Amino acid sequence: AALAGSCYQQAKQVLHAAVPERLQGREQETGMLRQFLLEHVLGRRPGSLYVSGAPGTGKTACLSRVLLDCKDKLAGSRTVVLNCMALGSAHGVFPALAQQLGLPVATGRESIRSLEKHLTAPGPMVLLVLDELDQLESKGQDVLYTLFEWAQLPSSRLVLVGLANALDLTDRSLARLGAHLAGKPRLLHFPPYTKEQLTCILQERLGQVAGDPVLDSAALQFCARKVSAVSGDARKALDICRRAVEVVELEVRGQTLLKPLPGGES
Repeated sequence: AALAGSCYQQAKQVLHAAVPERLQGREQETGMLRQFLLEHVLGRRPGSLYVSGAPGTGKTACLSRVLLDCKDKLAGSRTVVLNCMALGSAHGVFPALAQQLGLPVATGRESIRSLEKHLTAPGPMVLLVLDELDQLESKGQDVLYTLFEWAQLPSSRLVLVGLANALDLTDRSLARLGAHLAGKPRLLHFPPYTKEQLTCILQERLGQVAGDPVLDSAALQFCARKVSAVSGDARKALDICRRAVEVVELEVRGQTLLKPLPGGES
């Protein structure tokens, strides 16, 4: 029973939404992210990339993977990752960025001015990753506009990567940027995962657990079909399977507790 118990523990472990070594079904997107970073950060070309896709389609996981894989290459530049959900307000992005860059933290117009000066002065490239970028939109479009504009100033050393759920955020909020043709952010969309991709993800995760399969392959396909029909959200699929493992684990535990006593009548 202890052995079986550990296989369920392991199964629950691999079904957590951690960043895996290889992202199933996202080879193309990973390649495009890597290419963008190397082209702009290593090539010292300012620019911006807008990554869109529903929750659980692998945006953050892919970017985290690429940042890990390119760590040595990007060592000469500064990387700042901010989650916009964690900021008190849209304008909070400026002091947060200043703090990460080791600048004195000012507020209001002053903080924006000093940051712009810093980002257009000579120095290493600054890669700014803003996750949950949609959080900056509602309060003040000027914040988004300022950030994307910095990434296209002639002497800028800012490379901006924004991740958001909304597909059309840049069309709505950054329409003004379209007027400067040079400044349109590059777009990369993560479509929902298909049934086949979700099945692969689940099989690959559970394949890391030794011994007999914990969950039946028909069950995995059923889960993948249901999730792909609704959202294509890989985190949902992992969650459902993790819960299923918990159910099996409880059943097995119940059976081992109710084993008949040796020699007694069951």
